[in-house]
Amino acid sequence: MAEASLQAIIHACLADYAADHPLSPRQWQVCHHLRDCRTAALGGFALECDGCGDRPLLYHACRDRHCPRCQQRASAAWCDRQRAAVLPVTYHHLVFTLPASLNGWVEIHPEVIYGLLFETAWATLSTFGADPKRLDGQLGMTAMLHTWGQTLVRHVHLHCLVPGGALGSDGTWHPAKSTYLFPVRALSRHFRGGFVGRLRRAREDGKLSRIQDDAQVDRILETLMATDWVVYSKPCLARTDTVVDYLGRYSHRIALSDRRLLDFHGASVQLSYKDYRDGDRRKVMTLTAEELLRRFLLHVLPKGFMRVRHFGFLANRCRARRLAAIRTALSAPPPEACVPETPAARFDGYPCPKCRTGKLQVRAHLAPTEHAEGGRTPLRTL
Repeated sequence: MAEASLQAIIHACLADYAADHPLSPRQWQVCHHLRDCRTAALGGFALECDGCGDRPLLYHACRDRHCPRCQQRASAAWCDRQRAAVLPVTYHHLVFTLPASLNGWVEIHPEVIYGLLFETAWATLSTFGADPKRLDGQLGMTAMLHTWGQTLVRHVHLHCLVPGGALGSDGTWHPAKSTYLFPVRALSRHFRGGFVGRLRRAREDGKLSRIQDDAQVDRILETLMATDWVVYSKPCLARTDTVVDYLGRYSHRIALSDRRLLDFHGASVQLSYKDYRDGDRRKVMTLTAEELLRRFLLHVLPKGFMRVRHFGFLANRCRARRLAAIRTALSAPPPEACVPETPAARFDGYPCPKCRTGKLQVRAHLAPTEHAEGGRTPLRTL
């Protein structure tokens, strides 16, 4: 039985999978990053314990945002920044979901479809928030793109965290008038119309150039308008931190954690998943290794695509100024200042896992193996 990890599956099965399934350059890049993560291929450090004298090797991480082993510190830092911006109001968790009939277009034009999803969700919420009969002001929104379901099939949706109120043009705070923020059915219809209209304009502007059949385009757009789109909305009446932490788990990673891979037998993989249609029960499904790779690669994002975005008074260019004005309007105290640690106070050596009392100090740098002569990793002593 092989190690149950995405890296082990890539090592064992990528060559066979690529022989039958053409990979894009971006997918190849991500697979190679994950395959080499924390291995001699990326180089690292030779360490020595000042207590027991043990000499382990520490290899560099790939830091790819698709890697299930990387970015834990970056994710925690992101959550800390979001919590520092939390206002003393009820927050609302909204989810805008694209119909499965668009999955084919997502396959060939992911950057366009994902971008329109962000644009339309914000246009929908900001229109409702600016309505004088509703909140009559500017909303704030933090949105994060998810492209997967629990079983790793393509399920494109946008998680949004929205403070329950709007900032008026006169600097006053207009609180939400109910616990559901806006009517979900009205949001769904506005979102559907806005997205289909933007798809049609994108088609006319040549942004969907890989879709050649005009009749198919018209047919799909008509089908989309005849379908009820799913918009979910729920107030965070207990703790907003729980939603921030939920989003934070995927702010710097994608789709799959190694904890969900239970067994890997070379040809098959056992995947743990939560069945939301059966009372959130935890279940196990068996997939071939090639099928798991195929499902994982569905969620590789275009290079440079920003999957976490802030809008309205939470936009980066005006966040500090607008949040201060809102706290003044709410008579709320400013957040506690976070004093960053100095490098000297933050690091004095790695704890030794062997003796648990000494510290591991760097004694040499390890060059990446692809630059080594004779297949051996050269040392550069400090």
